[in-house]
Amino acid sequence: MLTLPPVLTHALAASFARGLAQAVRSQPGAVVADASALQQFDSSALAVLMECHRQALAAGKTFAVQGAPVRLRELASLYGVAELIPAAAVATAAVS
Repeated sequence: MLTLPPVLTHALAASFARGLAQAVRSQPGAVVADASALQQFDSSALAVLMECHRQALAAGKTFAVQGAPVRLRELASLYGVAELIPAAAVATAAVS
């Protein structure tokens, strides 16, 4: 799992994105980006997630985002890129 930092703005996105290719290659099969720590972000966070998606597809892996804040999902919809950052399936426990 790739964990996004609490702050992912334009000033920090390029340095974070530099390690994406290596991080994606190290993931087994599916690449899941954990966005639950995101607190301060701008559209650069979307750019990072889209690059992660691109890297995952290039490596023959699936991609999903877990724990995306509502504001990030709204921003993705506004920019028309919501389908490029699909939500990870949430496993539910069976109730007996």
